[in-house]
Amino acid sequence: MTSRDWRADRDAVLDRDGFSCRHCGTDGGDDDPAALRLVPVGDVPLEGDVHESALVTVCDECFATLESSPSADPIASDELFRRVRATTGVQGETISDIASFASIATSLPATLESAVDDGTDAELDDSISEYRRSRRDVLLALAVVDARLERLAALDGGAYDPEIRTALEGFSDAAADLQSTLREVVALSETVAIGLERCHGCFGALEGETCETCGLEARETAEWEGDDGALAFERLFATINDRLQGASETTETLTDRTTTLARRLTAA
Repeated sequence: MTSRDWRADRDAVLDRDGFSCRHCGTDGGDDDPAALRLVPVGDVPLEGDVHESALVTVCDECFATLESSPSADPIASDELFRRVRATTGVQGETISDIASFASIATSLPATLESAVDDGTDAELDDSISEYRRSRRDVLLALAVVDARLERLAALDGGAYDPEIRTALEGFSDAAADLQSTLREVVALSETVAIGLERCHGCFGALEGETCETCGLEARETAEWEGDDGALAFERLFATINDRLQGASETTETLTDRTTTLARRLTAA
């Protein structure tokens, strides 16, 4: 898929994102946003246009992080640790952002019910907008961390002492485990939308297996359905909380392994 598939939406998406990178905050300028690009996040249709709800603005530097090929060339110890520390920093912020996204998602059933009872859509519209924005941001952050981890994994391990190599592998394993848990939390939070018969991407109404607004296919929710066939929201919410707690515990392991790597690099 190339940029021409969503070029028609470029101005609208840039305006929505305040003409700035949604990852690092770099301001592209209203008059000449040439340094900004659009990238798709999360699931997107295999064919056709990409809906604006799945497009996000990034700067050239963040785009390069996402798209450039990793290099196997060894790097100096201080640069290696800088990359590791930057990766843990992004992951730490992402945990907080995903917790916020989960909170938004789990509040949707009550917000939707309130909108029906009150006959007003203002609060619901705000919640939908927040759901879309938060989802885009966390998916972008996860993609950036994935790209950073790929760069670390691509380095020629033979260029480093065995103790450094072992410590780096330990860090990478813990970071990958955390990524897996965080992605699960996002997927579980998206399931809330599907349980409300809404698209997990754009939150448009689902009237079949494919969203007519953005083209995403609805995911299976049988695992979370009760005996009456309705989504068991309370059980789903409890699982989301459990996974977030697990992410916090993995973060402690990641911190320990980052410290170990720092000691190995200092001693080298």
